[in-house]
Amino acid sequence: MALRGSKLNTSDALNIDSVVGFILSLQRKNGDIPWHVEGKTDPWDLVETIMGLNIGGCFEASCLAFDWLKNIQNPDGSWYSSYINGDPGDRTCETHMAAYISVGLFHTWLINNDTDLLKQMWPTMEKAIQYALSLQTETGEIFWAKSPEGKVDPMALLSGSSSIYLSLKCALSIAFILGKKCVSWKTTFEKLGRSLKENIHNYNISKSRFSMDWFYPVLSGALTGEKANARIEKYWQKYVIEGQGVRCVSDQPWVTIAETSELVITLHAMGWLKKADIVFSWVQDRIYEDKTFWCGYTYPDMVVWPEEKLSWTNAVVLMAADALYDLSPASRLFSHNAWDGFLYKGLVK
Repeated sequence: MALRGSKLNTSDALNIDSVVGFILSLQRKNGDIPWHVEGKTDPWDLVETIMGLNIGGCFEASCLAFDWLKNIQNPDGSWYSSYINGDPGDRTCETHMAAYISVGLFHTWLINNDTDLLKQMWPTMEKAIQYALSLQTETGEIFWAKSPEGKVDPMALLSGSSSIYLSLKCALSIAFILGKKCVSWKTTFEKLGRSLKENIHNYNISKSRFSMDWFYPVLSGALTGEKANARIEKYWQKYVIEGQGVRCVSDQPWVTIAETSELVITLHAMGWLKKADIVFSWVQDRIYEDKTFWCGYTYPDMVVWPEEKLSWTNAVVLMAADALYDLSPASRLFSHNAWDGFLYKGLVK
């Protein structure tokens, strides 16, 4: 299936079959989907990849990936930061990596309304959310991880806590669908939201060179309206190379397709539809001969780096296309208006 959006011509249109086929080619029999051939797997990016499969209608593969996550979950609800062929790599246990499974599950339900999957995965998701919330501070921030030795790292990351904010919205939505009462989740969600809106200075600034720290508070819906507009406008020139895309980090000339696609989703979520379409057009020709997408490239010398084709990069391109062109019923998952208005009314309020 080739996407022919109104602003895309036939020479640069996204080919969904090529992208989805590539992701499927990486999936192992047990459901694991590594970054690339012989690459590592991390739980957050695996969930991102699942959402790409959902957009392609590959629900059997998505369910298999969820099963893999369920089977390797740690007793405390966490996952390790990375796995190599199913064996733990980095044994750090990050809070945002645990909580993000709820986003993938809600995304799946929005497309196929498979409530049975939500019921089957509820114990896994519940433990994952509880793990993340166990590291919340009194002022609302959520510490980013426990070390391999089990010690809490007392550092809150803006991008990580923003991701958890979105995860909590989706977890509360799933709880609503299943008739579960999760009053404590609602309380911690509100506390986290106040922190992201009012106490952004409490977050560790060492990661502020990463573009994710710029737009994730907006992508997650923690910042909306004038606050969202002001944040995107204030740092646009720091992270964006006009006509190219988004820098992964502000001090390096490395444009990444994933961050650019996530900015597209962010802009669309805010209602900046024309700007979102323009930014997405910048990366439409950043593809290999098989019509899968580069991870990134350096600018202005245009060196593709790294050379590996990444599962989650290709998945987030599909997510950006879904937001722009309404390819699936989950296309408004990130939309601020959808959460504030009629689409998800009652789910988290």
